[in-house]
Amino acid sequence: MIACENSGHSVGNDFPEVRKIVDVGITSKPVKDYELTRYACYLIVQNGDPRKEVIALGQTYFAIQTYRQEVADHFNELDEDRRRLVVRGDIKQWNQMLAETARNAGVITNEEFAIFQNAGYMGLYGGLDVDDIHKRKNLDVGQKILDYMGSTELIANLFRISQTEEKLRKDLPTPEKSIQEIEKEQMARLKAKAKAGKLMLDE
Repeated sequence: MIACENSGHSVGNDFPEVRKIVDVGITSKPVKDYELTRYACYLIVQNGDPRKEVIALGQTYFAIQTYRQEVADHFNELDEDRRRLVVRGDIKQWNQMLAETARNAGVITNEEFAIFQNAGYMGLYGGLDVDDIHKRKNLDVGQKILDYMGSTELIANLFRISQTEEKLRKDLPTPEKSIQEIEKEQMARLKAKAKAGKLMLDE
């Protein structure tokens, strides 16, 4: 919070204080908590104890991201091979996000995700699927088509992946109640029945 304030950011905006209810035995009590912005999370990781694994991993992640951002800032000055490296790194990250979002949308198994990915390629490549593109590039078994694309083709695929992820995420319905709210309601209902002596053992 001190680092946040000294850098000219609002502590109240980046570390907004909230209250949450926790169960303590048979009663509940409010406790102080914080909703952290991305910037606040960054500050916590950068100022944390690197002997803790999660902090060490976070610091490594941000160091790599900072380096990649520095490279990206000079993207137009890079030669073709370095451009390919930058965009390929972005695609790896976006593909991970896409896999997670697709899983939330019901694409569970590896086979389902392969079909899902194939549909994306077919949309971009005029009906060609992964195998067709693989053959067109004269690649051997085990060679990945994304590793044999120029920077322009990689950028086109990055756009395809990022737009698919965003559309999936926006089209997923958001329930009116959170899981925590539902659990709280169910616990209140069970407690009320228990007090009234109506709680059955098999309920």
